Amino acid sequence: MPATALLLFTADLRVHDNPALAEAARAEQVVPLYVDDPARASNPNRRRLLLDALADLRASLRDLGGDLAVRRGDTVELTMAVRAETGADAVVCAADVGPFETGMRERLAAACAAERVPFALTAGPSVVEPGRLLPSGGGDHYKVFTPYWRAWSQTRWRDEAAEPDALRVPEDFPKSDDLPEPEGAAPDLPAGGERAALARLDAWAPDAGDYAERHDDLAGDRTSRLSPHLALGCLSARAFATDPRVPEAAVRQLCWRDFHRQVLAAFPRLADTPYRPGARDDWDADLTALRAWQEASTGIGIVDAGMRQLVREGWMHNRARLICAGYLVKTLGLDWRDGAAMFARHLADLDEANNWGNWQWTAGTGNDTRPNRGFNHARQAERFDPDGAYRRRWGPS
Repeated sequence: MPATALLLFTADLRVHDNPALAEAARAEQVVPLYVDDPARASNPNRRRLLLDALADLRASLRDLGGDLAVRRGDTVELTMAVRAETGADAVVCAADVGPFETGMRERLAAACAAERVPFALTAGPSVVEPGRLLPSGGGDHYKVFTPYWRAWSQTRWRDEAAEPDALRVPEDFPKSDDLPEPEGAAPDLPAGGERAALARLDAWAPDAGDYAERHDDLAGDRTSRLSPHLALGCLSARAFATDPRVPEAAVRQLCWRDFHRQVLAAFPRLADTPYRPGARDDWDADLTALRAWQEASTGIGIVDAGMRQLVREGWMHNRARLICAGYLVKTLGLDWRDGAAMFARHLADLDEANNWGNWQWTAGTGNDTRPNRGFNHARQAERFDPDGAYRRRWGPS
């Protein structure tokens, strides 16, 4: 057991059900650290919630007798600098996937090995870790969701990680950097942080019994709106999936998140390269049409409403995301990468696997078993916003 463990927080900004925290707390002393790395994908909305989450996490750690050091810069360089500064003799971090996250952990492991410091990776943001479930027919990941859902549902999930009763930090605790405030954040963002996430879960879950029937109702807005908290790890995905108040239909949506994560782990170029071999990659280049879509001025009410919600709230109803994405790639024939980039500039729940995985699915370049699937915005509006309430709410005014 190490005397002092450096705990590097990443997308696990909470104290409940946090495997990395539970592992680090086995040491006599813990140095909790978050590195605000400019190389990590972000936007003003996600950053606003990140700052809330860090403040909330620091308060929770202080309640346990601990603290949180925050630095800004290269994650590996600053982690190793804080390790040297505090004399920590072990480094602990949760696993994650994606080009930046995987590469950062590989560099960190190499840096620890060079200094002969043990480096431990614990379970990450998934309910079921990427690579744990493999298709019976061979291959390193599932390419189709339904068989993945069956395997995912039947596997044993990890046990809840115990929250430590108390933490002890070194007397000379590292100082923190001042982090810049975001400019241009959406005006209607919710509060971020673990306490806000748990409060939102408690507000939504007791009345979620009709989720399966109503989650696509655009005006009804029966979705949990927990995706921004899940993206930052303020809420444990495992805790959400095992909450007896959460209906299976919502758990299935969470499984999609794990599905795309195991796809990204196997196909790291998900954000810029068609996943499906032979998929269309000859998209039109109509900048006027693209700009109209971005500015919510297409003249298609249901599409423009979704785009206005995105800019106003930093979030968009899942059905609206599908409608807006389908209009861009299937009706206008424009490149899914431009659409994904627009979403990435605004979504507070920005998640590489989810955003680009879903855009590829919609474009027919990804994991959809029906790549030529059409998306008729008029029929979608008639079905999911029959009285036009969503369009009126997010109208031009």
